[in-house]
Amino acid sequence: MGPFVAECLVVGANGFIGSHLVDELASLGHEVTAFDRFSSQRTAYRSPGVRQIAGDFMNHSDVSDAVAGQQYVFHFVSTTTPATAENDPTLDVRTNIASSIELFQHCVDAGVQKVFFASTGGAIYGNHTGTSFSENTLPMPVSPYAIGKLAIEGYLRYFGVKYGLESISFRISNPYGPGQRANKKQGVIPIFLSRLSQGLPLTMLGDGSMVRDYLYVGDAVRMIAHTVGRPSSESVYNIGSGSGTSVRQLLEVVESVTGRVPDVVVKPVPSTFLDRVVLDVDRYRGEFGYDSFVSLEDGISQTWAQLMETSQ
Repeated sequence: MGPFVAECLVVGANGFIGSHLVDELASLGHEVTAFDRFSSQRTAYRSPGVRQIAGDFMNHSDVSDAVAGQQYVFHFVSTTTPATAENDPTLDVRTNIASSIELFQHCVDAGVQKVFFASTGGAIYGNHTGTSFSENTLPMPVSPYAIGKLAIEGYLRYFGVKYGLESISFRISNPYGPGQRANKKQGVIPIFLSRLSQGLPLTMLGDGSMVRDYLYVGDAVRMIAHTVGRPSSESVYNIGSGSGTSVRQLLEVVESVTGRVPDVVVKPVPSTFLDRVVLDVDRYRGEFGYDSFVSLEDGISQTWAQLMETSQ
């Protein structure tokens, strides 16, 4: 019996996580279709033999055509970022949530076997006491972006009950790595490294004690791809490293890796930011197993090297 091969559609294939996921799925031998606007000439993934479809996530016929004939659909596109959703909370409802519901209906109509959704692993839980969040922690999101992600998870449950559409929502912690664009204003690591490369000061919110679970993108996509073709007992899994790093500790690692000492500007912490986000990944590990995490030092080193290479 040969290796398991599936027809996989990645929606948002030219984005940061989506492009790495395309490469990971292709490396495992799956037949991958990449769907995105591809508005820039640059293709973020590197794998040859990937079928590319240029289309708009908010266009009915584009999405319907892309979904046709697919076994697995990876919903890894977002029309908003935490910042844009906060500036216009109804934008997330009108675009992200509405288009996600339409995507799931297209999946039902096309006979898709399973949908994999990139949810958020930090903001979705809100402010809770304790050392880490498990999937059993009551989600209490306070940001429009995370409220939207939780709503999409809910619609997947609805499509499961009503139509039998299988799904997994991955609550991903703070992913970082090569190819993450600082101009998206999402992700402190790419922002820090980009500004350092330009000799600009770094902004620290509060006293630097804010803790996050930073996950190298290679680990994130390996964990996600590892679930393809395997039965899952749950519909929600945390995807994180399971360990926390404060902003102050992060600055020390960045300084050590780059050899550059940044000027740091301190600003107040926005009211919707959480003090501590570390994910408990025992549910995922117990079912699928994963222990070979890239260290923060190695991950930032690889990210910095790629940034230096592309800025030459």
